[in-house]
Amino acid sequence: MAGRGAGPDFVEALARGLDVLACFDAGRRGMSLSEVAAATGLARPTARRLLLTLTELGYVRSGPGGFEPTPHVLDLGMAYIGSLGLWDVARPHLEDLVGRTGESSSMAQLDGSDIVYVARVSVPKLIALRVEIGTRFPAAQTSQGKVLLAALPPEQLDGVLDQPSRAGLPTYIGATREGLREELVGVRARGWALADEELAPGVRSVAVPVRDGTGAVRAAMNVTVHAAETSTERLLDEHLPRLLRAAGEVSADWARWQSRPHVELPRPAAGGAEA
Repeated sequence: MAGRGAGPDFVEALARGLDVLACFDAGRRGMSLSEVAAATGLARPTARRLLLTLTELGYVRSGPGGFEPTPHVLDLGMAYIGSLGLWDVARPHLEDLVGRTGESSSMAQLDGSDIVYVARVSVPKLIALRVEIGTRFPAAQTSQGKVLLAALPPEQLDGVLDQPSRAGLPTYIGATREGLREELVGVRARGWALADEELAPGVRSVAVPVRDGTGAVRAAMNVTVHAAETSTERLLDEHLPRLLRAAGEVSADWARWQSRPHVELPRPAAGGAEA
């Protein structure tokens, strides 16, 4: 992890601190000092200093189970999500879609070879995988990931897929790289992607793109069902048209939000006088 910067302005200490935060996931909520050091490849004294610094800043706390991140970490990601205006725009459409389908719906964006969930409205279902804001999954195993991968320029695809997943899940080996490329051609042509129990048994989903004001695909939106309850035919015949409509409305509202006549000026310095 650490030690990979090459630029003259690369700050190694900052990179190591981010490595420490990134080593925590759903399967490792609490970690000892030794576990953090092993996960990040850092020496124990370095890992200890970083953990104590992050604790003082409020991003990490120490408890009986070792060190664990605090909800303050969410501020780092939510600042990005908030800057997009995506949640404010998407929420009413996600809620309406869930009300019409009776199934959970989420939005995700691409981060390396993973997708990261940035918005979600869920209903209680016996689904094998727990999904929260910030959850990562390997993109090639998900319907949202396939939509986002299909939107990449072909010359970038291999570079993205070559990046190691940080989702902590086994890599899907049911399809070759060439087979995935062929599938993505179909996704690009028809405008939606299906993942049928590729991520986990019982998890079936369909996803479509969400575009910004320039028409670029910036996120993907899905409907997830339990395979034992909802057939592929019903998912595509009943839920997909509603999903396409909802994603189109989100894209249109997002484009309007981005084009709003709004400029945020810096706050005047304390004690400053106005002319």
